[in-house]
Amino acid sequence: MFTEIPNERPATPLLDSVTEAADLRLLALDQLEQFNHELREYLIYSVGQSGGHFGAGLGVVELTTALHYVFDTPNDKLVWDVGHQAYPHKIITGRREQMTKIRSKEGPAAFPLRSESEYDTFGVGHSSTSISAAMGMSLGMRAMGKDNQAVAIIGDGAMTAGMAFEALNHAGHEKADMLVILNDNDMAISDNVGALNKYFTRLWASPSYTSFREGSKKILQKSTTAWEFMRKTEEHMKAMVAPGIFFEELGFNYYGPIDGHDTEELVHTLANLKKLPGPKILHVVTKKGKGFAPAEVEQIKYHALKKQHVKAPAGIAIQSYSNVFGNWLCDMADVDERLMGITPAMREGSDMIRFSELYPQRYFDVAIAEQHAVTLAAGMACEGAKPVVAIYSTFLQRGYDQLIHDVALQNLDVMFAIDRAGLVGEDGPTHHGAYDYSFLRPIPNMVIMAPSNEDECRQMLYTGYQYQGPTAVRYPRGSGTGIEVQTKMELLDIGKGIMRRQRIADSNKAIAVLAFGSCVNFALAAADELAEQGIEVSIADMRFVKPLDEALVTELAESHDQLICIEENAIMGGAGSAVLEFLAKQGLHVPCQLMGIPDRYIEHASPVQQFEDVAIDKAAIVAKVMNCL
Repeated sequence: MFTEIPNERPATPLLDSVTEAADLRLLALDQLEQFNHELREYLIYSVGQSGGHFGAGLGVVELTTALHYVFDTPNDKLVWDVGHQAYPHKIITGRREQMTKIRSKEGPAAFPLRSESEYDTFGVGHSSTSISAAMGMSLGMRAMGKDNQAVAIIGDGAMTAGMAFEALNHAGHEKADMLVILNDNDMAISDNVGALNKYFTRLWASPSYTSFREGSKKILQKSTTAWEFMRKTEEHMKAMVAPGIFFEELGFNYYGPIDGHDTEELVHTLANLKKLPGPKILHVVTKKGKGFAPAEVEQIKYHALKKQHVKAPAGIAIQSYSNVFGNWLCDMADVDERLMGITPAMREGSDMIRFSELYPQRYFDVAIAEQHAVTLAAGMACEGAKPVVAIYSTFLQRGYDQLIHDVALQNLDVMFAIDRAGLVGEDGPTHHGAYDYSFLRPIPNMVIMAPSNEDECRQMLYTGYQYQGPTAVRYPRGSGTGIEVQTKMELLDIGKGIMRRQRIADSNKAIAVLAFGSCVNFALAAADELAEQGIEVSIADMRFVKPLDEALVTELAESHDQLICIEENAIMGGAGSAVLEFLAKQGLHVPCQLMGIPDRYIEHASPVQQFEDVAIDKAAIVAKVMNCL
């Protein structure tokens, strides 16, 4: 059991001998225990150096080793759901010495990525896609005449999503040759691990039992009563020792649960299941954070680590936008009993812990079910409640139809607190909130707000809450500007921006920067630098993407020679596009340039590097203004 993160790379001779999965399969079975010890120790060391997802990978060390040991990867396909647990997989498949730079611009991606390795069979980052993808691979290989296996590894949390059940239902119908591994680390349905269960699991997975079962089926099907009796007897035996009858009814053969940290048992079971045709599910019980004592005790805290030996700067702690939301939610709930808080499994990330403790009857964690979260809110609003849906921008994409059809079309009183909007840094393109302006803006009845600082965020949340109809407040990941957040809540004028800096009349060409959300701060910093060079620009904090402050846009267009729109969103269809549409409609012929996220995916890097990459930071604004001059 490890208790500390090592500062120096540990000695791992057996691990070092494995440069790809084929090398692992050359080891003897009795060497795998030592291999797993070294793999776990190296994983603890490398994540300590790089930061990143921690507990999930520690929990699947033995499972990962067994999978690569039994299956002919990369010819056999392993699909990791979400990808938090894929660090051991990356270490085994040729990326061991790069892992100390994972999630950095020059290092491996935080999640499996097809372009990074042939072993990464499917790009992931969002939950509950693995069964669908593995099934597609299985059917594709069948059609192409390939004789390879497809395995989906999905956690008990990801299994809560509707998409996972849709895939299970279809796979059972198609009788796809695939294996689903349910990695259960929640302990809620795992009491049946034991000798009797292990015995029956081995029995049911063995070729002899399968042969007996199929042979009996052919004989007994001549007598419907006899076959039905045997089938029911088998189901009842399984139900007594395993919670798998549900999967059996979907057309899967269920096995387990078994101990996910018993390498020998995993290898034997997987080897048997590899020989069996049709859809199969293996229930594996693991412990998140396994092998690192602090992570086993505090699994939420150790879900991910920051880099070791990196101290936060001294001074007053700056609130994150999530903190601002969490505090506002409790304050608002204290004065309005209609408030209902909804989250799709993002309690900690959205800072709803205190709310869930103070108002448990008004707190609803719907698990990984974004579509349900949105329509649940719509139903609540029908009865006079005021639901607040706390959701990440990238995950709201999964509830888009419900947002249009169930909320906005009926003009229901639902507020969306959209976290992680814009670029999110090291997690990369699967987690960027790069499109919410663009996909929210065309929806009738929507009000879309974008705060530029923490206090503005609080006041926008209050304003959106008081508005009758669907609203969205979208704010970025991480810390704010350090501005003081006022306790008092004040209504903002819907659809009204403010001038943050008014150009002083001089001989320079008049330029106005229309900034949305977090980009206001880049624009103000650029204006300060330009002022030192004797160049004055006007800075508008537009505040509202929809409705757009058309009066302010008109005023700036008529009093300035050029406009620059800047946003932390895709340029296509974003806030700048709204400005261009209005200028064209009004016949206002003023040059207007757009700055934002370009038409490509922004790869993982630090936020500073990403802002520089897409050219929306202070230096890029200064350069744009100088170019306009």
